[in-house]
Amino acid sequence: MRKLILSLSALVFIICSCTEDIDTSARYVFKENTVASYLEKHPEYSQYLELSKHVPVSGRSKSSVYQLLTARGNYTCFAPTNEAINKYLQGLVEEGLIAEPSWDAFTDSRKLDSIRKVVVQNTVIDGGDMESQRYTIVLISSFGSGKENAEFPLPNIYDHKITVSTSKNDTIYLDKDCPIDPINCDIPAINGVVHQLHKVIAPKDESCARYIQNILDEQREGYLMFAKALQVCGLLDTLSAVRDEAYESLYQAEGEALDMQNYMDKGGYDMTNIAGDPHAYAPEHRKYGFTLFCETDEFWQSQGIDPKASDAVEKLQEWIVSHNMYLSDGGYQVNTDYTSPKNMLHQWLVYHILPMRIPANKLVYHCNENGYFYGTVNKYTIPVFEWYPVFGGGRLLKIYESAESNGIYLNSFPERNNGITEDGHEGYCAPEKRGVLIETNSEKAVVTDIVNACIYPIASPLGYNDAVRENLGKERIRFDLFALFPEAITNGIRRADSPLGKWQHVFVSLYNRYQYFDNMKIMNEETHFIHYNGYRANWANYSGDEDKAFGHFDIMFRLPPVPVRNTYEFRYKLLATAARGIVQVYFGSDPNNLPVAGIPIDMTKNVEAFFGEGATWADLSDNGKDDDAIIDIDHKLRNHGLMKATKHEHDSQVARDKNNCSRHIIVRQTLDPGETYYVRFKSVQPDLTRPELYLDYFEYCPKEIFDSPEKPEDIW
Repeated sequence: MRKLILSLSALVFIICSCTEDIDTSARYVFKENTVASYLEKHPEYSQYLELSKHVPVSGRSKSSVYQLLTARGNYTCFAPTNEAINKYLQGLVEEGLIAEPSWDAFTDSRKLDSIRKVVVQNTVIDGGDMESQRYTIVLISSFGSGKENAEFPLPNIYDHKITVSTSKNDTIYLDKDCPIDPINCDIPAINGVVHQLHKVIAPKDESCARYIQNILDEQREGYLMFAKALQVCGLLDTLSAVRDEAYESLYQAEGEALDMQNYMDKGGYDMTNIAGDPHAYAPEHRKYGFTLFCETDEFWQSQGIDPKASDAVEKLQEWIVSHNMYLSDGGYQVNTDYTSPKNMLHQWLVYHILPMRIPANKLVYHCNENGYFYGTVNKYTIPVFEWYPVFGGGRLLKIYESAESNGIYLNSFPERNNGITEDGHEGYCAPEKRGVLIETNSEKAVVTDIVNACIYPIASPLGYNDAVRENLGKERIRFDLFALFPEAITNGIRRADSPLGKWQHVFVSLYNRYQYFDNMKIMNEETHFIHYNGYRANWANYSGDEDKAFGHFDIMFRLPPVPVRNTYEFRYKLLATAARGIVQVYFGSDPNNLPVAGIPIDMTKNVEAFFGEGATWADLSDNGKDDDAIIDIDHKLRNHGLMKATKHEHDSQVARDKNNCSRHIIVRQTLDPGETYYVRFKSVQPDLTRPELYLDYFEYCPKEIFDSPEKPEDIW
């Protein structure tokens, strides 16, 4: 929140009903009230209203939340009733924090301020200057395409992202157990919308390490076996990290100085300038995060292992060995040195952890894949996937969902209808290749109380064995640039579902002063890197977003590992426009001495221009050609180090049908899973008439796919 404007203006809006055919006679509707004045007219909110006068909007603001709710804006207010607040106070009594359920019972002023802040700041979401960011019931129900435990697009002013789920009677719950009143909801105000709550939103916001330690201290069943494994492997300290205080100090000290002021003057070609805002905004925080996929105690008990037994950890390691949940050539040690990365239990455990916090609705991204459109709820089409390096790197974990899979899976390897004239959908999946179901809807899913992690139960055991590695090694692995950055996912930057300017254009360049993304290095002070979120922008980009570097750019990225030693093509996707520059690409394993990879790429050129030989797009496109002709053209393009884009993503047409979308084969060489590889993009533009570097996605493609003697590589 950058400004608080204390003026009022009447706004015109559509009032959405909470549910169909409800009794509206008991519903309060005051179209000329602010949120604050509406609450003042209803005594059931008197405690909440009084508290709001004592709670600041943020640590950098002297204004109270009450003043915020009197001001111009677009606020969503989840107002707890007096009864809800009294129940919350009674809960504090039962926890031993206060002697009686009264605000006068607090003897420590700091504790009083902290509790009031929890109660009040968790109730308000600031939608900025956009009325579309007032969260009505219709919008809330659509979050995450209707997935349970989906997070709101915007955090509340407590900097907590509320989750939403729905009961069988269609009651909407916030943070699992705070129901929105089905009658007193969607109450319109001049500056927002009010929903009544009968329970206070009060996440514990403890670290993952503290959550796990509490399980151990209480011997609490559910994830006790997993908690014991984390403890003996020495991972609790790592899971205690919440945010980077160095960045916090830098941001707080300099504020808007971190932003790219008038970035349009430096880029000048971006046509998605949101609401006339010429700036690109730096992230407010750099939080750490983790995602844990856990077998439950119930599963271990079914395997004859008692999580409460003194030898439970030893039994677990024996089970991993006896069930072949490891690589046969991994050289792992079966011993009690659990903190060693070579220990069998340690290796198995870290494969369950991703170094980023991923909410349930962002485990995969449904955005602009072929046949899918915004606004559809649970109407999926072709498969979508992510490949992420697990905690500690070295191995990939695949996350997958399709219209046919009936859920999100880890390491699923189905057959797909991916022929030239087929629909790209999942066809058949052998049971042994279906993978591990992530139970995002389970009551055991922990997505609200842990500030730096999400924990999801899984329906079957997860391991990295020879079969998993072999299946990963047979896949073309495509990864969006922002999938390289755990920080982008943890901090809600990647695919932020909001049109607000602060999420549409994100500036992360600080050159040698600070490195926000561990896997990206800005090589000179003339490079300005900006992420374009592309929220509903109708672009033919993978996942809808794209990234650019402006100026005499020089930028390097650390890449994910390959699954197996093999010959791979490493590819770069280009969407050519007149705004792009000329780039020399470098690729290799020594970041201080990367070899040149091919000749410079002129990013203004369309497919036919790269092909040359007087070709036209009509000559090269799929339109009007049979399978054999299409395959022959693709082969000729490959001889030029070039490929068409895919049929996966679309705007008004699929990317493969656009002559300005292409894939460039940067290198074709042997890559090893034990090596770390880097790619560097350096401007060779003699002037800045075309200053842009375009970035969307990369691909690893193994020889068995790009050079198959049986069938050509698919077009998806």
